[in-house]
Amino acid sequence: MKQFKTLLIAAALFIGATSFTNAQSKVAHINTSELIKAMPEMKSAQSEMEKLGKTYDSDIKAMQNEYKAKMEKYNAEAATKTQEENEKRVIEVQKMEQDIQQYANTAQRDLQQKEIDFLKPITEKAKAAILKVAKAQGFDYVLDSTQGGGVIMANGKDLLADVKKELGF
Repeated sequence: MKQFKTLLIAAALFIGATSFTNAQSKVAHINTSELIKAMPEMKSAQSEMEKLGKTYDSDIKAMQNEYKAKMEKYNAEAATKTQEENEKRVIEVQKMEQDIQQYANTAQRDLQQKEIDFLKPITEKAKAAILKVAKAQGFDYVLDSTQGGGVIMANGKDLLADVKKELGF
């Protein structure tokens, strides 16, 4: 009877410990920044952004060169022109300067919007792959371990290699 009681207590403890272990959540981590940088789509997006940025830079430099040439011409001719003509020229040059500034601001906003447009599908694809791998491996939570993300890891499964494999690179 005493052995039966001991066996019953041991079985109860075993079942309790097993259910406690199963109740704990499985947690993994991944450096999403590193994943996104490694994605082929990100590399092509970066090259597109660089190409667009160079186009805007060359346009702005051309506008600045035209502005500079006109300023030099107008300064050289200022003494031979009437006061009224010089005032018109000053207004024209000021408008050119404003146009250059406005174009530069528009270019910057356009570049920022293009970056957002390029990044959205890339990050969505990465998130979908992370969720798929985590679900397949039975993880309840995946923490982002990007530098400065506030996650400190001691142990735990790093899903980066598995997600890269899922994405095919």
